[in-house]
Amino acid sequence: MATPPQFNKPMSDMPEGPELHFASLYVNNKCDGLRFGGKVEKSAVSKNPEVPFSCPEYTIRAVSRGKEVKLILTSVADGADVACIVFRFGMSGSFKLTTEEELPKHAHLRFYTLDAPRQVLSFVDPRRFGSWVYNGTWQLERGPCVMTEYDKFRENVLKHLSEKLFDKPICEVMLNQKYFNGIGNYLRSEILHRLKIPPFTPARAVLESETNQSQNGDLSLSKKIKIKKENPDFLQLCNSVPLEVIHLADKGYNPAHTHDYTVLMQWMQCYNAPGMKSLRDSNGRTIWFQAEPGPLIPKGKKARNKRKSVDIKPVKVEPNATKRKSTRGKLTAVKKECKEVKVEAGEETAVKRRRAKMTENTTEDAKMNNKGEQGKRLPRGKKTVDPEVKVSRRQSPRSPMPKTPSGRGKAIKQEKEDVPTPKPRTRRLRSDVGNQPKNSPKLKPRKKRQSAVRAAEKKS
Repeated sequence: MATPPQFNKPMSDMPEGPELHFASLYVNNKCDGLRFGGKVEKSAVSKNPEVPFSCPEYTIRAVSRGKEVKLILTSVADGADVACIVFRFGMSGSFKLTTEEELPKHAHLRFYTLDAPRQVLSFVDPRRFGSWVYNGTWQLERGPCVMTEYDKFRENVLKHLSEKLFDKPICEVMLNQKYFNGIGNYLRSEILHRLKIPPFTPARAVLESETNQSQNGDLSLSKKIKIKKENPDFLQLCNSVPLEVIHLADKGYNPAHTHDYTVLMQWMQCYNAPGMKSLRDSNGRTIWFQAEPGPLIPKGKKARNKRKSVDIKPVKVEPNATKRKSTRGKLTAVKKECKEVKVEAGEETAVKRRRAKMTENTTEDAKMNNKGEQGKRLPRGKKTVDPEVKVSRRQSPRSPMPKTPSGRGKAIKQEKEDVPTPKPRTRRLRSDVGNQPKNSPKLKPRKKRQSAVRAAEKKS
């Protein structure tokens, strides 16, 4: 399998049980021999509750259990435990010990030392999904830790197989912290991949084989132990796989010190690996697998394949100058020939157009000579020879009409000079008949129009 790419940022499904175990080891190593004192400060941005704790001198140590970390504050004066704070990291929680000048940006809870130079142990959470409880206990809804309390974890799961929860797919049940405290998204993919269990198989069908194997009384204890070592069952891998991640510290993996996850990604066989399939469960979490998803696949969802990473080697291309020159020469020659052909064709068409125009003009002149009558319409585009002839122009919305004589089919009258224009006759209205003077001529009343039917009746 090809080596996975380098990752220098935390994954979206972190942290899980092994990462919180590394966080507790970080606090114990860094705070060993340091004395803290004063009040515990909370940032103004955080919505978590205040920590009403103040002690002149105390020490800090940490313990992890599943996906929780507890800080125990012990007084230096009497050696008794003064208080404890239980942390849940959410998506991006972690602890950092820095100087007061190098305080992290998202430090939401701060413990100050008494020694000079003054240092600060901070709970850093950029996304603010983490939480803490002052003087709290381990969350009652969470079951035993899969790493540190394996016997209690196994007993707790097998005891509650009759519950309705185990009808769901095994991949969804593994994220329930009531039974699998410490298992997260990448751990469930690795565990199911090693046993070749389809992720959407009913959880009860997977876990019933565990009860049958443990209740087999015919085998001796030594044979049972040997079988478990050679062929570990599902619940055993829930304990051994997280411990393998913790042992990666020998190879340099420690998320509490750095955010380099290259060692972890090289260890993974299934999660986000090339060639694997991915599918979202009913909770919206992505599960990675290799073969078939199982019978309880969510409706309307299809598995996606991740492309295999292929190492592409650069290919050296040797330049061939002679071939390129020859091809360029051929292309230029062809282009020149095309241009010459076009020029010749253009000249021929121009000559043809000129000849056509000359023939049109001669035919039009002949037509004009043959037409002697004045009343006939002149051809288009030709002006009248006589300048005294009055010509009008008709216009249309589409195209302008040619000039034509003003009188169509009638003799054109020439305008006479020095001819007096007659005065217009005054028109008398019918309403003015009664107001006319006595000497004025009387207007004849208009005859009423009669219909043809009445006129026929009168004649008869």
